[in-house]
Amino acid sequence: MIGFNHTLGKYVTTESAKIYYEVIGDDDFPPLLVLHGGFGNIENFNAIVPDLLSQYKIIGIDCRGQGKSTLGNKELTYELLQKDTETVLNHLKIEELSVLGFSDGGVLAYRLASFFDLNIKKLITIGSRWHIKNIQPMKGMFSKITGGILTQKYPSNYAVYEKFNPEPDVNRLGEELVRLWLDESNSGYPNEKIRNITCSTLLLRGENDPIVSNKDLIETSELIENSKIVTIPNAGHVVFLEQKEQFLETIKEFLEK
Repeated sequence: MIGFNHTLGKYVTTESAKIYYEVIGDDDFPPLLVLHGGFGNIENFNAIVPDLLSQYKIIGIDCRGQGKSTLGNKELTYELLQKDTETVLNHLKIEELSVLGFSDGGVLAYRLASFFDLNIKKLITIGSRWHIKNIQPMKGMFSKITGGILTQKYPSNYAVYEKFNPEPDVNRLGEELVRLWLDESNSGYPNEKIRNITCSTLLLRGENDPIVSNKDLIETSELIENSKIVTIPNAGHVVFLEQKEQFLETIKEFLEK
């Protein structure tokens, strides 16, 4: 199967960490950056990558501390993840691209489109929060998450982490992810700064997503002028796996329009 494999990529060193990335597909095709969710990695997208390679060069980045990227010695924030991503894109000399972000990756995508001087042609977020208020209903649950809970809940992601990460420490990573999710400072969620987003934006969620509500997306759409909401039936948070065909049809139509 064609996809990311954690063996053919490279590292970029930034802010005390080594950030792992892979680029697959034809160099002549337009670039599409994919950003994974919390405690995930680039291989999470392998179910959909083969269907996109006929039209896009796909860039996958393991976010700091996850997958094959090291955590470094700084506190984990969305702002830091944004800087890491910018460093990789600058290293690759990419100035124009489309971005697809799932969950935490969507928060990162919002920040890239809100703050970074980058020509983003199309932006797709999947089940992604944009404001600290979106996290309030789940604050108690998130604050109890530990490395052990992540290991039990996401065994395949943990297996990749243990196999490939040069400095695995799942307990510290769990603590840093909780800090990331509950960060109420300017280094966290983009909040009303998403008003700065001018590119064409697709806001996606599964109709049964427990993390992001339809109300959340409506509020997002009201702040991003050139945006569209799509709710995919019979799907939860990981809509691109649960309703793969409809998901692919939806994003291809959006990207090609």
